[in-house]
Amino acid sequence: MNAPAYGLWPLVIINSLVFLIFLYSFSKPRTKRDWRSFGAASAFLIALFTEMYGFPLTLYLLSGWLQSRYPGVDWFAHDAGHLLEMLFGWRANPHFGPFHLLSFASIGGGFWLLAAAWKVLYAAQQAHALATAGPYAHIRHPQYVAFVLILFGFLLQWPTLLTLAMFPVLTYMYVRLARREEREIAARFGETYTRYAARTPAFIPRLARLRHREP
Repeated sequence: MNAPAYGLWPLVIINSLVFLIFLYSFSKPRTKRDWRSFGAASAFLIALFTEMYGFPLTLYLLSGWLQSRYPGVDWFAHDAGHLLEMLFGWRANPHFGPFHLLSFASIGGGFWLLAAAWKVLYAAQQAHALATAGPYAHIRHPQYVAFVLILFGFLLQWPTLLTLAMFPVLTYMYVRLARREEREIAARFGETYTRYAARTPAFIPRLARLRHREP
């Protein structure tokens, strides 16, 4: 008898807790803004794991279209949740498909950036100084970029209608939080922050600066 593909609510809880604890250990939220960022990412991950192991709402809603376009696929098997691999024909083992591998790179890069940025930010806060080293030497908001990379990676790995709707909303929220944070930091550090902001992009690093690091 085949094991059920969904309705595995203990796995929903376990995976949600593991990744939320993992995310918390990397981001270490302290301020209200930090907790808002962490909370938004948490809601995304819980929605994702609910469809991954609990109830596949997206597959049920799209089942008629999927079965008519791809009649040879068992859309209620667990691997079918890797929609991008299935739609583009990588069906033998979607865990080794290009989208799945790209998702691992995005998630891993996001966690690495989050940890590296928090270390620099914490040291700057302790010294009551502006964070300009490490990832902050290349972009002004590495922590928000890290959250977006992590969410984008999970979205590539297991896209759902709910997380597809949430992703642009959360990205917009992180941009707004970043802009609000900039106004507060500019008021605190004045000309020092103005010069830093003039030479450092907000979210996307300049490739030339990545290749030739300034002393």
